[in-house]
Amino acid sequence: MMKIAIIGAGFIGGVHAVACQNSKELQLVAVSDINETVGKEFSQKYDCAYYKDAEAMLVESDAEVVVICLPTSLHKQFILLAAKHKKHILCEKPVTLTLEEMDEILAAVNTAGVRFMVAQVIRFWPEYVHIKKMYNKGEFGEIKMIYANRLAQHPNWTKWHDDPKISGGGLFDLHLHDIDMAMSFFGDVKKVYAVGWKSPTGCYDHVITSLSFENGVNAVIEGSSTMSDNYPFTMSMRLVGETKTAEYTMSAGFNIEDIGSSCRSLYTFEKGQQVKKVEIDLNEDAYQTQLEYFVNCIKSNKSTEIITPEASREVIRIMVAIQQSIETGLVIDTRLK
Repeated sequence: MMKIAIIGAGFIGGVHAVACQNSKELQLVAVSDINETVGKEFSQKYDCAYYKDAEAMLVESDAEVVVICLPTSLHKQFILLAAKHKKHILCEKPVTLTLEEMDEILAAVNTAGVRFMVAQVIRFWPEYVHIKKMYNKGEFGEIKMIYANRLAQHPNWTKWHDDPKISGGGLFDLHLHDIDMAMSFFGDVKKVYAVGWKSPTGCYDHVITSLSFENGVNAVIEGSSTMSDNYPFTMSMRLVGETKTAEYTMSAGFNIEDIGSSCRSLYTFEKGQQVKKVEIDLNEDAYQTQLEYFVNCIKSNKSTEIITPEASREVIRIMVAIQQSIETGLVIDTRLK
């Protein structure tokens, strides 16, 4: 079993802890959090050692992989710390808010000789994986249009999401998921145009982006982290092709933590055919699949082809271009950047 340590005992840290508990390949051995009360409760709940100091954990525990589940503005600091101590690193998204920091991170992990992957969990989400397989097989024919969304109320478990310098707002913290997903399907982005609503704290928390890909595909993606009270956490993707359309929808409770009670469906539509409901194993935990994949790549000394560090860098580059488009009102040709 690969031994795992988590830095950050908040909500997403707990998600990764559950993934470890349910896996035969992973063992959670330690957690670090500066909040002693939260950290100790976490360690008792998930049966692992607690450290207030992250570096002490990296030195004293026998963890081989570190999962970083901290506010975005702290990611670089702790990635560099983990790399210094020769730990393989899975970091929650968004890994950073700037391309300059991303380049510092990649240089550090390459110098340290450790594996690094960004936790873009949608690349492992069963329904998106199934749609991508259909796309790769050419089942849709020529693609006419893509639409995706991710809509949520503001998180109620933190305050740091309100600060654009810490979280990047809904633009980076939420919208990025679907931008990354679309890029994993369709490759290089040619142009972006985006409009967005800025919250009183300065975050772009509701964004709609139009993307043109080099392969000719066009997509419209919507993301919001400030939906009205009682609006369910929602994500969807519609891929409209010449010969087939696929539509995935999911509606949960207040937020993603209510996924167990969510309504999820994937349907395909073809001319002259009955509507087909695609059966998906809804018990599959994409977070567990993601972490096991990363660990198996380490064990087998293989590249993380599903999401490489270079691909994550390209996503950050496109997110920066999207923000530029919102702020200037211009179409941004990403080939010039």
